Amino acid sequence: MNGYNFLERAIKDILRVINPSKEDWSVRFHIINEVRAVAESIESLRGATVEPFGSFASNLFTKWGDLDISIELQNGSYISSPGRKHKQSLLGDVLRALRKKGGFRRMQFISNARVPILKFECYDISCDISINNLSGQMKSKMLFWINEIDGRFRDLVLLVKEWAKTHHINDSKSGTLNSYSLSLLVVFHLQTLAPPILPPLREIYPRNMVDDLTGVRAVAEKHIEDTCAVNINRIKSDKLRLINRSSMSELFISFLAKVEDPFEQPANTARTVSSNQLIKISDAIQATHGILTSPNQNQTSLVSALAGEHVCWLTRTSVSTPVIKSGARNPGANHSRNGLKTRTERKQTPLQTQNKSQNKRMDKRQNDATNGPMHASTSQKQQVWRPRSQTKVDQIGSDG
Repeated sequence: MNGYNFLERAIKDILRVINPSKEDWSVRFHIINEVRAVAESIESLRGATVEPFGSFASNLFTKWGDLDISIELQNGSYISSPGRKHKQSLLGDVLRALRKKGGFRRMQFISNARVPILKFECYDISCDISINNLSGQMKSKMLFWINEIDGRFRDLVLLVKEWAKTHHINDSKSGTLNSYSLSLLVVFHLQTLAPPILPPLREIYPRNMVDDLTGVRAVAEKHIEDTCAVNINRIKSDKLRLINRSSMSELFISFLAKVEDPFEQPANTARTVSSNQLIKISDAIQATHGILTSPNQNQTSLVSALAGEHVCWLTRTSVSTPVIKSGARNPGANHSRNGLKTRTERKQTPLQTQNKSQNKRMDKRQNDATNGPMHASTSQKQQVWRPRSQTKVDQIGSDG
């Protein structure tokens, strides 16, 4: 077996482990509903809506991924941007309501950040709440739509994120790259291949998207979504477009790019990266490239170069499991990043608790109907967040 075949198999094993399971989706939906219930109980947030964004909304999260939530204030139908002090006051109200409700851990109010946020953990998932982060929602939608052009984009983003975490270069607080920057690196890389896999973003949306988020929100969002949909369909149906058939191993080995934020000029998503950490990032890239192109490689060494110990262990213990696609059941669903069972599993997740009580009722009366917002039978297709104004939640089978 040549080096590329070894690497291709290693990548498939890693993707199988880090892809989110049905339970990972369900728990995040449950957290969103919990936050929504809390927001509805706060007088100062009367009429507000709770919307996820970030990697969850763009379907670019791994099973250990964080959850970003925006509380959108009611301002008639117009897009508004409340001041910093108002955001701080509202997040303070949310903090007090979360403490009163209970069930939320490690709460931290970062009021002086560029974007004030409230951090907490729920079911071992790190969550961030911000106020009126519409630009973040639209950027997430754009990444979701980009994946419609070529599904290798999502796989490469998940792989790059896992690799970056393994080499400790995926933490903006320590001066390295955040996950959004890594996603943009992948976009840039796939745009600059020959032939390119992704087009220039101006061919999807020709203007600065954030500048167009003004006026009536529904109108602004629909204009952006319709423009992107028309252009993406045109790109996909172009019979003269050259097709790049590179494998995942070839794409990852050729991965090298610079970071800039194409959605909000002149914002720089890598502004927190220090010169010392740039050297660390460069060293990680060079070291990994050397391992992947070495003639002396095996499955274990390749997986170790790309993923953390928890993933390496899971690939060894579930090597016979077929490669899953987005949303299918993951063999690592019961494990945290360190390979141990998560607090979520030990305490029973909302979905597990309901299914257990459901089974008891079924034993007593087989035809009883089951109720509850988290009910999901094994015959159901999995829910996935659909970032379209018309359809917020859709159903998927094997693909996301």
